[in-house]
Amino acid sequence: MLEAILILNALWFAMGFNVFSIRHKIFAKLVVPREQRDTPVFEVLAASGRFLGGFNLAFCVLNLLLIFNLEAFDKGIQWAIILFATAVAHGTQFAFNVPIALQNRQGGGVWPVLKGTMLFIFVTDFVMMVLNAVLAVVYLLS
Repeated sequence: MLEAILILNALWFAMGFNVFSIRHKIFAKLVVPREQRDTPVFEVLAASGRFLGGFNLAFCVLNLLLIFNLEAFDKGIQWAIILFATAVAHGTQFAFNVPIALQNRQGGGVWPVLKGTMLFIFVTDFVMMVLNAVLAVVYLLS
C-alpha cells in the first residue's frame, strides 16, 4: 500500500510540475476566461504558475526518493510524518478550491472548479489527501 501511494503521489506531483511549470500557459487558460487572456494579468498568472510547479517538483522528487529508499525509514512515526505532510500538500490544493466551488454553485467564482479538468484536479487532490492521511494514521497507530 505504501509503495502504491508513493507512486501515485510522485505521478500526481509530476503532472502538476508539467502543467504549472512546463506548460504554464495551459494552466493559465484553465483558470482565466477566454475573453480575458489578452490582458497583462494573464501573462503574470502564467508566469506565477511556475512557482507552483516548483513545489510540485519538490514533492515529486521527495516521493521518488522515498520509493527508492523505503528501508531508510524503519519507524511508523517517520512514515506518519511524511504521509501527513504530503496529505497537507494535497489537502491545501483541495481546500483552497472549496470556496470557489461553492461560488461556482451559485453562478460565480473566479474559475470553474466543478467541471472539466479543474473538477478532475479538485477530486484527485481530495482523494490523494485522504489516502495519504489514512495511511499516516495507520502508521501512527502501528
